[in-house]
Amino acid sequence: MSSSPPATTPSPLGKTSDPGNGTRFRVLGALSFSHFLNDMMQSLILAIYPQLKGDFSLSYAQIGVITLMFQLTASLLQPLIGSYTDKHPQPRALSVGMGFTLIGLLVLAVAPNYATVLVAAGLVGTGSAIFHPESSRMARLASGGRHGFAQSIFQVGGSAGQAMGPLAAAWVIIPFGRPAVGAFSAAALMAMAVLWQVGNWYLAHRVASAGRPAAVVKPSPLPARAVVIAVSILMLLVLSKSFYITSINSYYTFYLIDKFGVSVSGAQMYLFLFLVSVSVGTLLGGLVTDRLGVKPVIWLSILGAAPFTLMLPYASLGWTAALTVVIGLITAASFSAIIVFAQELMPGRVGLVAGLFFGLAFGIGGLGAALLGWIADQTDIPTVYRLCSFIPLIGLMTALLPNLQGNKPT
Repeated sequence: MSSSPPATTPSPLGKTSDPGNGTRFRVLGALSFSHFLNDMMQSLILAIYPQLKGDFSLSYAQIGVITLMFQLTASLLQPLIGSYTDKHPQPRALSVGMGFTLIGLLVLAVAPNYATVLVAAGLVGTGSAIFHPESSRMARLASGGRHGFAQSIFQVGGSAGQAMGPLAAAWVIIPFGRPAVGAFSAAALMAMAVLWQVGNWYLAHRVASAGRPAAVVKPSPLPARAVVIAVSILMLLVLSKSFYITSINSYYTFYLIDKFGVSVSGAQMYLFLFLVSVSVGTLLGGLVTDRLGVKPVIWLSILGAAPFTLMLPYASLGWTAALTVVIGLITAASFSAIIVFAQELMPGRVGLVAGLFFGLAFGIGGLGAALLGWIADQTDIPTVYRLCSFIPLIGLMTALLPNLQGNKPT
């Protein structure tokens, strides 16, 4: 997978000159579009939870285990894959990872029992683990130095894809049944073709860069012990963000159905609104990060959501919808900033950082889903949201982060 093509191999996504000389918008667009398709397919699993619950008579804890299987698989593999690809880039692995997602969707469409659903979730998680570290590294390579902007472009595709999952479920899967999930394998094939072209661009860049002096990796701006502490704090902040968003992704539809008597299709539309707000917040967060710096954005994003999450469990249906939109906008803004901050702390380890933080987000989200499902079985869904409303207060830990050149990324 890592062999270089001939120097004459065309690269339709961009010139073969050094991507660091300018932002490669076509490459970023291709990565973002692929991220859109990838996360749309993954979010189908979350979106059809009510249907799976009915098909297999599942408890809330069993629903949480589905999320755990999907996200824990991704969590365990992503740091390993990211660390490996930092030393041995594998651009063709992007298409291979999408192949795992394709197989997972086909298995989910015909799954005869709960155990097979878990296998399908694990396959989709494996595809995610392969896709995210390498694609995030390529996004930074194509950024032209606009790291926050490039990360936000890449991530907004994923957020938009997650938002499409509930719509796809409401328009296709609920009317035609779970076998309709298999139709989305066409999206996986499309993503594989796009990612193959991204691989061509990267391999052509390697040919064009052959013989040039290797880029000098700047040392970390902090001593090793301070880096460990700062990265640990960033991971804790990702934990709070992922845990809360998972509570919405996995149980928001059940919350609306249980508390307000909303229909399944109607609940999917409310979930769609939340996920669209996450997508918009992701893009805005990246743009603001490049202007204001990482630390102010992290402060605003994580701690700033707390007043709204604390109000949510006591709101009417209309205010619940409005509050979740605001929460999505604010909470999503921090992830690009956290990734850029960690990349600055660990220069030259882009794949490891992406794998570690994407993996942490998936893993914590999966564990959170299983735990919240157990709590819901022991109490009720509204109790889950009353407990989760305090999670954003962890954002106070931002005060312990160091300042890096005025908090602005280099």
